[in-house]
Amino acid sequence: MKLTAFVAALFTCFGIVAQKPITVEISGNVFNTNKADSVFIGQSLTQGGYKNFIGTKIDKKGNYVLKGTLPSKDYYVFRLGTQHINLILRDSTKLRINADGKNLGVYNNIVGSDESVALNEFVTQMALFNVQRDSAAAYLKRYPDQQVSINQSLQQEYMKFTSFRQRFISQNPNSPALLPTVSTFDLDKEFSTYESVVKQLNQSFKGCPTIDATYAQYLQLKKQNDAMNILASGKPAPNFTQNDVDGKPLSLSDLKGKVVLIDFWASWCGPCRKENPNVVKLYNKYKDAGFTVLSVSLDDNKDNWLAAIAKDKLVWPYHVSDLKKWSNDAARAYQVSGIPFTVLVDKEGNIIDTKLRGVELEQALKTIFGF
Repeated sequence: MKLTAFVAALFTCFGIVAQKPITVEISGNVFNTNKADSVFIGQSLTQGGYKNFIGTKIDKKGNYVLKGTLPSKDYYVFRLGTQHINLILRDSTKLRINADGKNLGVYNNIVGSDESVALNEFVTQMALFNVQRDSAAAYLKRYPDQQVSINQSLQQEYMKFTSFRQRFISQNPNSPALLPTVSTFDLDKEFSTYESVVKQLNQSFKGCPTIDATYAQYLQLKKQNDAMNILASGKPAPNFTQNDVDGKPLSLSDLKGKVVLIDFWASWCGPCRKENPNVVKLYNKYKDAGFTVLSVSLDDNKDNWLAAIAKDKLVWPYHVSDLKKWSNDAARAYQVSGIPFTVLVDKEGNIIDTKLRGVELEQALKTIFGF
C-alpha cells in the first residue's frame, strides 16, 4: 500500500507569470472567532505559513466582505488565524461562506462554488485517513508484535478510502476538485488512473498555475514511465522468433502489414481457454480486414498444446512455442507474469495496447477497422 500524504501546501503560489488577474467577492459570517478579528484570501506556502492577497476585518456580528483582485484563477484558501478552507476561484467568482471560527474546516457552508465544496469534502476524508495511517504507524512502533492485526485493520481503512476516492472521481468528472486525488495514487499500480485525472484537470482548469505545474510534472513522469515500460503504446513490439507446430521458425516481424494480437496462453490455463472463443469470434470477424493472431504457448508438452489448439478451434495459422513453460523466451521478453496476456500490434509493428480481453479487445478492433 502506498499513499502519499496530501501536503498542506498543495495550494501554493507557483510563481505566477503573465497570468490574467481575476476579481472575486466573498462575503459571509464567522461566529466563534476566538479573538481572531480578520479573514483573508491567500495561498499556502511550501515552507509554511500563507501569502495573503485580500484581507478585511470582521465586524462585531461576525460579518465580513472580501473583495478585490487576485493574480489568476487558481486554488486559494479562505483563512481565519491558522485555520483555512480550500477554494477554487475563477474570474468574477462571488461566494458566501458562513463558518464556525472554532472549527473552520469542519463547520462551514460555501454557497456559490460546488467545486470548492467537493474539493473540501475530499481533503477532509483524506486527512482522516492520514490520521488513521499515522496512528497505526505509531501504534505499530510501540507494539511490533501486533503487526499482522494492525496491517489488516489499516488495509480495511485503505480500501474504504480508495472506494470513496473512486466514487469521488466518477461523481466529479472534469472538475478542478479532483486535484487532491493526484497525490494519493500509487504510480506503480495506478498510473493510468493518475493520468486520466491529470488530463481531466488540464482540460477543466488549464491556465491555472497549479494545474500547469501538475500537468508538467505528469509529462515528466510519463516520459520516465514510458522509458522504463518496453510495452508502452507506440513503442515497437519486441521481435521474437519461435518454432511453429511443424517445427518451422516464425517471427513476429513476418506478420508486418497485419494488425496482430500476440496472445500468450497455455493448454493448462483455465482463464485462457475461457477467453479463446472470444478470440476466435473476433479473428473470424476481422481476418479479411487484415487482422490475425499470433498465439504463444507457455506449454511444456507439445501433445497437450496441439490438442488444445484443436479442441478450442484456434483456426489461425500462427502458433508458436519453445515448450519452456514460464521460461518461454518470448514471454520473458514481454515481461509476462500471468496469462492470458495479450499485446495488440499495428501494421507497422508498433504496440497499440496490452492486456486487452473480452469487450475491451472487441472495442479496440472495432475502432481500428471501423465495423
